Amino acid sequence: MPFMPMLSRRQTLALLACTATPLHAQMGGKEALIAALAAAVNGPHRTPAYRARDAARHPQETLAFMGVLPTHTVIELAPGGGWYTEILAHYLRDRGQLYAAHYARDDLNAGRRKARAGFEERLARNPALYDKVKLGTLPAPPAYDSLADIQPAGGADAVLTFRNIHNWLEAGHLDESLRTFSRALKLGGIFGVEEHRAAPGTSIQAMKDSGYVTEDLVIERARAAGFELQARSEVNANPLDTKDYAKGVWSLPPTLTNGEADKAKYLAIGESDRMTHRYVKVRQV
Repeated sequence: MPFMPMLSRRQTLALLACTATPLHAQMGGKEALIAALAAAVNGPHRTPAYRARDAARHPQETLAFMGVLPTHTVIELAPGGGWYTEILAHYLRDRGQLYAAHYARDDLNAGRRKARAGFEERLARNPALYDKVKLGTLPAPPAYDSLADIQPAGGADAVLTFRNIHNWLEAGHLDESLRTFSRALKLGGIFGVEEHRAAPGTSIQAMKDSGYVTEDLVIERARAAGFELQARSEVNANPLDTKDYAKGVWSLPPTLTNGEADKAKYLAIGESDRMTHRYVKVRQV
């Protein structure tokens, strides 16, 4: 049976306060929560190529650990091609709300513009799954006051990021971005982080070059943005990942930036070793 997160007293009281019916009646109990998440992960709406990566990405265990409930208002940051979006859209569709904060349509980077366009096309092709998703834009330098078109009234219950911290670190705006994401959350809200994990003591420059980030850096920068680490999980750990590749984490699947060179070696290693953290917003910034 998948691990189901224990809600803190603050989270439980907050959820009870905003609903007209008791938590157990609204949710149908722990079994209903497990079933709802399993349906979102294993249902026929999933893209076959995306499902093929479940053994490496562990979506059910990851979302359960992060404490995401089907009644939550959730902001997914930089969703890329929508790997997690198709799970979250299903899970939150009837009782919650999903916001997707993607890169801008006019982003200066052609790759990010293409990713945004592809994401919009994906949502438009399947309204039965995505018609309730609210699509917005990540903040871009120098404006970090808010998520602009994604700012739920009263704050979101959860903000989630999957393998994006290294991009914001390399771009030089990690701290500003974390403060912005914190402001989008309600007090007691969840900040869920999955990120490629560097060895302790790795330099900032090596992190930028390799795509791997130390847990200590994420914890430190998150704390400065008003978050406290509540728990960490090894569900996305990979002890086969040596993290010493000339082309960084992108040598591994799914990117396989070396092409056919040593492809069998990298496939045998699998996807990166990753930290999985759950933070709680404890103060306004």
